[in-house]
Amino acid sequence: MDFAALMSKEIAKAKGSTTPSSGSEQNGAKPPQKKYARRADEEAARIQAYKEEQARLAKEREERQAQKRKLEEEETERRLEREEKKRRLAEESRKKREEEEAAQERERRKRIGLPEVPPTPSENETPETEGDGKEDISEEDLTKKLRELGEPTCLFGENHRARLRRYRKLLERSLETQKMSDGSIPTTLEPVPEVDMKIPTAVPKDAEGRHFLFRQLASYFNMVLFEWELALAKRDVSVKQSLQGRQAYNAMVQSRENMTPLFRKFEKADVDDSVLEHIVEITHKAQLRRYVDANDAYLRLSIGKAAWPIGVTMVGIHERSAREKLHQGDKQAHILSDESTRKYLQSIKRCLSFAQTRWPPDDQLQIMG
Repeated sequence: MDFAALMSKEIAKAKGSTTPSSGSEQNGAKPPQKKYARRADEEAARIQAYKEEQARLAKEREERQAQKRKLEEEETERRLEREEKKRRLAEESRKKREEEEAAQERERRKRIGLPEVPPTPSENETPETEGDGKEDISEEDLTKKLRELGEPTCLFGENHRARLRRYRKLLERSLETQKMSDGSIPTTLEPVPEVDMKIPTAVPKDAEGRHFLFRQLASYFNMVLFEWELALAKRDVSVKQSLQGRQAYNAMVQSRENMTPLFRKFEKADVDDSVLEHIVEITHKAQLRRYVDANDAYLRLSIGKAAWPIGVTMVGIHERSAREKLHQGDKQAHILSDESTRKYLQSIKRCLSFAQTRWPPDDQLQIMG
């Protein structure tokens, strides 16, 4: 046998060993399982399972929220029903009590021989005019006016007279609110433009001039407080949240609250002349950016110019002629004994310190230490 025949025999033997396996696949036998899986297929299966899980959780969450809203609505309806029942019972008990009191009053007056009390007009009747002489408003106009004010057109158990009374109270309240300015400290004093905020050097003597002076002072301090608040708002978040940043903001809020009594005094023109003169001087020099001079005026207002003796004041048996001058300024020196006065004077000093940073002076010698 030659080499070619031997090779052909071996090849035929090898083909014969592989043919039965292929034949078994054709006869319906189970193919062999794979020993490995693609990573992309596993990732796709994982993503699909995650999406299905999230969809299931979202659906359960929506169902819980819908159930919660339904329970809240039911609870609200039950609460409204209870409140309505309470109002109805209270109204019935009030009417019953009034009828009993009226019957007892009629019996008492009849027993002692007094004339009967004239019947009061029914609440359901709409009078032509109110008791204060004001004209009535038609039902349609009243409904329209209440809607313009953003109020309910009719409350439970409310008749036309009660609606009219409620509308007039709301109107008066809205007019009072409109009178208040929208500055840092709301006040009834009308603000003046910035060009008219120039404070005079002396306090006017007439009432009209003093009223305009109070408007100028209120407008100036409101402007300083607004600029102060704006400057604090422009800081970085890290600076705002730091200890120094919070302390600066608290100082501004405290100054705004402490100056409210001073604004109320401006509104009533109830400021003592000795205090008002120094406040005018402080504000006038601050507007001129002479902050050192303004601080001197503040010190004269707060502690005065009296000499404060320290240590031994009597070194002999005789009183010297100049010794009484040490106590001449006692009336001015104890101005800070009033807590409200002390607080708004301290707030004025803080406004002065901020003003020199917001509007720095041309002369560096006028910068306070």
